[in-house]
Amino acid sequence: MAGCNRCPRRCGADRAAGQLGFCGVPEAPVVARAAPHFGEEPCISGTRGSGTVFFAGCGLRCVYCQNYALSRAKQGREITISRLRDIFLELRDQGVHNINLVTAGHYVHAVVRALDGLSLGIPVVWNSSGYETVETLRALEGLVQVYLPDMKYADRALAARWSAAPDYPETARAAILEMFRQTGPFRLDADGMLRRGVLIRHLILPRQAENSRRVIDWVSETFAPDEVLFSLMSQYTPMGDLRDFPELRRTVSPELNAALYQVLLDSRIENGYYQEPEAATAEMIPRFDGTGV
Repeated sequence: MAGCNRCPRRCGADRAAGQLGFCGVPEAPVVARAAPHFGEEPCISGTRGSGTVFFAGCGLRCVYCQNYALSRAKQGREITISRLRDIFLELRDQGVHNINLVTAGHYVHAVVRALDGLSLGIPVVWNSSGYETVETLRALEGLVQVYLPDMKYADRALAARWSAAPDYPETARAAILEMFRQTGPFRLDADGMLRRGVLIRHLILPRQAENSRRVIDWVSETFAPDEVLFSLMSQYTPMGDLRDFPELRRTVSPELNAALYQVLLDSRIENGYYQEPEAATAEMIPRFDGTGV
């Protein structure tokens, strides 16, 4: 494959020839962990866990990334498409509620081939940063039942400074609209597990009330109350090298959390989750030690 254009960077790297693009990974999928995971929203993790496959590499450069070694492709093992397919089946056989693909956009070709013709009997979850092209997402239509995107920024300046992606707001909005086009309104089963639909996540960042308000407003104004789920997350924890970003070397204040929770309550959004401030720890970050790979 010459000229990779799968993510919005459209860097044109010839990954099949060994050239690493912006995502920092080769053509074949690189996976760091495949195991039941209990750190997602209740409708994803449930009681038996979400069968989560953590892929290496990322199309963003979030300076506060909690999975830095993974997103910078410093951890993980290269596997074949056949092995990826087997991993999905092995996770299914462990009794998980779904197959959860984390940051897999740069491997969409492999994911499509691994899922093609595979009867899992449980939903496939596309867990992403929201920074995706519509063209890439269309390749997943019919293969993915649940989309779990971030909506990190409504502010282009913040997206440029902290994720090197000034086009993030408009790109993520277009991606989420395509996700919703594919799935339609969310659907929960009798046990409260998400079987189909879109769950939009937003991480509150220190002293960024206006950015979060604008994200909540966009979701509230774009979708009817019964169309998507929304998760307001308070788990921001300063991690990594933030010497050049002093504004991120603090946790989110209780006052900001409370104010944004009220914004959420006052919005048209009726279905979803709010994370308590006590969640701001590193304990829920899994070990990328090759388990299940």
